[in-house]
Amino acid sequence: LTVVKIEMNCDLELPTCISFPQLKSLHLCLVTFRDDDSTQKLFSSCPVLQDLAILDCEWMNLKSITISIPTLKSLTIDDLPYFGSTEEPNGCEIKIDAANLVFLKYIGHLLNQIFLYNLSSLVNASIHIPIVRERQKEIAYRAVGLLRGLHHVKSVRISNGTIESLSCADSVLDHLPIYQKLTHLELSKEIENHTVGALMDLLQCFPNLESLVFTEGLDPYMCLSGDDWILKPLPKCFLSCLKSVSLQNFHGNGAELYLLKFLVKNALVLERMKIFYSKNSSGDPKKQKEASNQLQMLPRGSKDCVIMFL
Repeated sequence: LTVVKIEMNCDLELPTCISFPQLKSLHLCLVTFRDDDSTQKLFSSCPVLQDLAILDCEWMNLKSITISIPTLKSLTIDDLPYFGSTEEPNGCEIKIDAANLVFLKYIGHLLNQIFLYNLSSLVNASIHIPIVRERQKEIAYRAVGLLRGLHHVKSVRISNGTIESLSCADSVLDHLPIYQKLTHLELSKEIENHTVGALMDLLQCFPNLESLVFTEGLDPYMCLSGDDWILKPLPKCFLSCLKSVSLQNFHGNGAELYLLKFLVKNALVLERMKIFYSKNSSGDPKKQKEASNQLQMLPRGSKDCVIMFL
């Protein structure tokens, strides 16, 4: 048996003695873990597991679980509440120790606290913490703790909600490490007005960043009022490493122009900026064209920078 997929909305009842010596892939969906002991035995019985996905499962009966599998290469945890509220944390501590993990994906409100250890092989990580108005401080510090464990990662995809969560933590830069290996950052949701400052803080931790991608662009109703974020120290990557910027869903509004002008001026080794016009009904072709003409005329911090509109 090398692959097991269980999807059932009920308690996960396991025999006293279990062993999966050849299991390579385990997917659990909608199950309720009954207790620490049986759940721990399940994960400990898969010595050669490579792919683990825990999707919409219920952890409320658990206090502490350790997933320590040296062969594990891919881990996905979707911790969004299938039932119940986002307000009350379950209180389970999930400890992950996986020296050969290459890919990590987490989606959830951090109802459970995630501890990451020894992820020295991590290449890609995706973190999506949806915006909630409850438990903001608790989520903030749990988010900081989660990101601290990613300090070996090379490529990260994070959501606007994740950045907003970090903005609720006091002095976030004092809590995060320097991500020396990180060269690629994707922002997976529209960036909003009040998260730009936190994004600038986060970029301070990525001194070797080469590629920055806004996969959903900026909030079309965004207004970059005030200069608080622009007065922050320039991230080191702007001065020596950032070579590529990509912005999707371009409308040509003032906030987009303001941010792009800032990047064009201050990214001193930028080689290419790709801007993709918005294809939805809110896009104004005339406005987009005027904005693109403005950007092409801007003085550039890098003489090699090419701006492409697609």
